[in-house]
Amino acid sequence: MRVKPVRWQGSDEAIRAVQVAFDVEEAVLEAVRTAAFRQHVSTSDQIRQVLGLATTAKPKRPRLTVSLSGADYEFLAKRYGLAADDRLAIKERATRDLIAFAGKPAAATKKNTGGRTPVRSSSSKQNN
Repeated sequence: MRVKPVRWQGSDEAIRAVQVAFDVEEAVLEAVRTAAFRQHVSTSDQIRQVLGLATTAKPKRPRLTVSLSGADYEFLAKRYGLAADDRLAIKERATRDLIAFAGKPAAATKKNTGGRTPVRSSSSKQNN
């Protein structure tokens, strides 16, 4: 049997952890997400706080995640004038778009959707 490197020995508990999904009403989702946003924590940490579970005290690297399909990379490659297999360059350009988005008012966000309508929750729709 091989001995694990010291830096991997602390990951055993995390490997055994099980992700749990809660099927709840939209109002519960919104309440948890809003509380997490206001407290600058992840929704996972907010759920852990509500359930009285421990959370890590160490600050986490702030990041956003999204799953991209091959078709998504093709779309973004065309949008940015890059090769679809140059995923690092696509990620860098997408990061710049997200940073630019953060500096824009909410009404301007429809402009950069590539002709697709952004999906918004019913609570964020505005009456025209």
